[in-house]
Amino acid sequence: MKPIHNISPQTILPSHLTRPAGTSPSHESFTNLFMEGFSRVNEMQQQANRAVEQLQTGGEVNPSEVLIAVQKADVEFKLMMQVRNKMLQAYQEIKDIRI
Repeated sequence: MKPIHNISPQTILPSHLTRPAGTSPSHESFTNLFMEGFSRVNEMQQQANRAVEQLQTGGEVNPSEVLIAVQKADVEFKLMMQVRNKMLQAYQEIKDIRI
């Protein structure tokens, strides 16, 4: 059985959010930030799918770890959807501004 790894802010939040105060920000583009988030969501979903597949095929995997992996992927996906929805809402508001 695999041990459950510790959760730290570095594993959950993007690197720019965990940077100590006073350090200079990296010049990441807005697109790169979201592409990093999308790839992280994709990777978590793939890990959850592999864990479920191992459980279904009788692999040596703890059911609770499978559940945790699926829940983490679900939460990450929901977070990405909320960010997407807020961006679309902001776009609509900007589009509706009359000049």
